[in-house]
Amino acid sequence: MSDQPALQAVIFDWAGTMVDHGSRAPMGAFVKAFATFGVTITIADARGPMGMAKRDHIRMVGQAPAVAAAWEQKFGRPFGEADIDAIFEVFEPMNIASVRDHADFIPGALETLAQLKARGLRIGSTTGYTRPIMEALMPLAAARGFAPEIVVCAGDLAAGRPSPLMMWHAMAQMGIWPAQTVVKVDDTLPGIGEGVAAGTWTVGVTLSGNMVGLSAEELAALPEAERNALREQASAAMLAAGADIVIDSVADLPGAIEGISAALKAGKRPGHA
Repeated sequence: MSDQPALQAVIFDWAGTMVDHGSRAPMGAFVKAFATFGVTITIADARGPMGMAKRDHIRMVGQAPAVAAAWEQKFGRPFGEADIDAIFEVFEPMNIASVRDHADFIPGALETLAQLKARGLRIGSTTGYTRPIMEALMPLAAARGFAPEIVVCAGDLAAGRPSPLMMWHAMAQMGIWPAQTVVKVDDTLPGIGEGVAAGTWTVGVTLSGNMVGLSAEELAALPEAERNALREQASAAMLAAGADIVIDSVADLPGAIEGISAALKAGKRPGHA
């Protein structure tokens, strides 16, 4: 249908989607930050709320039953807002240091960017990282070829993921509407929720991101059956969260964009592809 709008933009997440295969940079920082206060958390504890603003993420980790019990045993009181502030103060510098060591692009990211730009699509981004963390990461990514028009960070607005505010802000700053002409690409459930709430198309990234949490080398070393099982588990969770399409990694995005573009031209809308 010629009167249907065409896709205008893709808004990417960062860690686990475009850079840092497995979204590994924040994990060690969360574990070390809690350990600074004498409380042990696991990588699984740290990964649970990934994609949320980091203060919200710390809150969710601290309120998890096992972590909350360990905190109360250590300090003789429940985990509270002042504790979130204290942990954040040590976490953020740790995460700033770790992103510098995890700034490599996910394989296929730059090739995908070139294809999207060749289609005339504009590129934006949102992230659960704070502005100081992104100030360390953005120059590294820009020097290697990823410099989106806008980077909306956790803490820039009144609420982060899964609220739609960061997405709406990005679209407003880019001057792009309606929402169904935008695609959100993310490797976390809060990031998928962000796109759903904003009314955009959502593409969930399964194997390269937080849902699996492995480096490219670790993922490649897995037996095919194990890799397939991880893909199926991550895909089911993302589809349940509202993703329109799921892909293994950003390298597979051009095909997903083709499908979304065709659905949009046929008059379909996000959630009904």
